[in-house]
Amino acid sequence: MTPDLRVTIAGVEFANPVMTASGCCNYGEELAQVFPLSKLGALVTKSITLKPRLGHPVPRTAETASGMLNAIGLANVGIDAFIKDKIPFLEKQKTKIIVNVAGATINEYVEVSARLADIGRVDILEINISCPNVDEGGLEFGQSPALTEKCIAGVRKVFPRPIIAKLAPNVTDITQIADAAHQGGADAFAVINSLVGTSVDIDTWRPRLTNNRGGLTGPAIKPIALAMVDKVYTKCKLPIIGIGGISTYRDVIEFLLVGATAVQVGTALFVEPDAPVKIVEGLKEYMKTKKLSHINDMIGKVRKYT
Repeated sequence: MTPDLRVTIAGVEFANPVMTASGCCNYGEELAQVFPLSKLGALVTKSITLKPRLGHPVPRTAETASGMLNAIGLANVGIDAFIKDKIPFLEKQKTKIIVNVAGATINEYVEVSARLADIGRVDILEINISCPNVDEGGLEFGQSPALTEKCIAGVRKVFPRPIIAKLAPNVTDITQIADAAHQGGADAFAVINSLVGTSVDIDTWRPRLTNNRGGLTGPAIKPIALAMVDKVYTKCKLPIIGIGGISTYRDVIEFLLVGATAVQVGTALFVEPDAPVKIVEGLKEYMKTKKLSHINDMIGKVRKYT
């Protein structure tokens, strides 16, 4: 029997639980040269803002032990060019499309989301209220329950399809932010965004990023991400998409066991662009070995000590 990897989030069915993470494969064109995007559960685009953004000057990425720092600064083409130049490509892809939305003000989140509401090919929005490397907006909203609820509620009024709230780890209690997003009308959570970090070149005495600080991603943050998925799953009721240091199918299984319904692969794409394909195949083989018929048989099934 072939294992069934289909998962459903907010009424949307995905062929498998493996997605890309925002910002790690642009708008999908380059990744489509490596493998058919139909092999993904979903493609998550890089963040889209109201106006085009150049982002921070280089260097804006730096390798660290077991991870990577980045301070891209939400560089993107802006909503007009995204609709004109990127949507035609996305409309041809046989996978679910999730568009990540960011902004400096709540009104910007709402305006971008309203524009995307008219494009049926946009299956879901992922609201980025947790970016740690921009000067305004982003993390500011994701650290305040009141602002989180207000931002998600504003998007909810203009976008009729499912909304994912992408949550920050740089908070005192992530479940308070999750509850606020739920109250605002979110349908699911993406847990977690990158952690704030920095690195210094001891020869030049300068930070390795021109923004001085950036977001830490990769295997180094996986234990933190797992703990936060577990915490949100235990206390909140919405489906969770786990993010943080996923490189292999074994990482995915850990996230599923602590409560994630799906996962996003990010930093691993820079090392192994076809990692999602290998992960899906690994999941199938693991499920055959364990005699599991459906991926749901693993979700939230971690055997905790009492």
